Amino acid sequence: MKLINEKGKLFGLINLVDLGCILIVVLLAAGLGWKLLGNQVQTAVAPTTTMTTTMRVRGVYPYAFDDFANYDFVGEKLVMGTGFVDAIITDVAVEPYHVQNVTADGDLVPCDDPERVDIVFTVESQVPSGSAVYKIGTQEVRMGRTFILKTDIYEANAIIESVVIAE
Repeated sequence: MKLINEKGKLFGLINLVDLGCILIVVLLAAGLGWKLLGNQVQTAVAPTTTMTTTMRVRGVYPYAFDDFANYDFVGEKLVMGTGFVDAIITDVAVEPYHVQNVTADGDLVPCDDPERVDIVFTVESQVPSGSAVYKIGTQEVRMGRTFILKTDIYEANAIIESVVIAE
């Protein structure tokens, strides 16, 4: 039996042009699948550790705080895009909002704003062990960065104050 017969078929079964087209389609599908699912597969099989992140929403005004005070956020999952991520709010604290006022002498004096407050969230999430970049959903987590803290009913810009990776 010839490798390619007189009709141009490989082993007498398939045309070389058809085989080339099939291979291109299979390679494109595999590349697209890897592009879309590769990170999810890699994250699913990588060993994980717990990351505890403290975030502060500064200077919340009374109109926003009144609604906030009536809801218990502990146990709420964070949202990225249109779905939940593997991050849960474990603690919420309300602290005074510190500002500086100018005295009659022109000195700056630290004091607490009587109307606004800071809200401090503690969030626990699972992240890949030994990663160089830690993320919650698609957002990088580093001290000093802003973070869009979003649940199914609340969204605010927070500042990341601390990041603790469990050993």
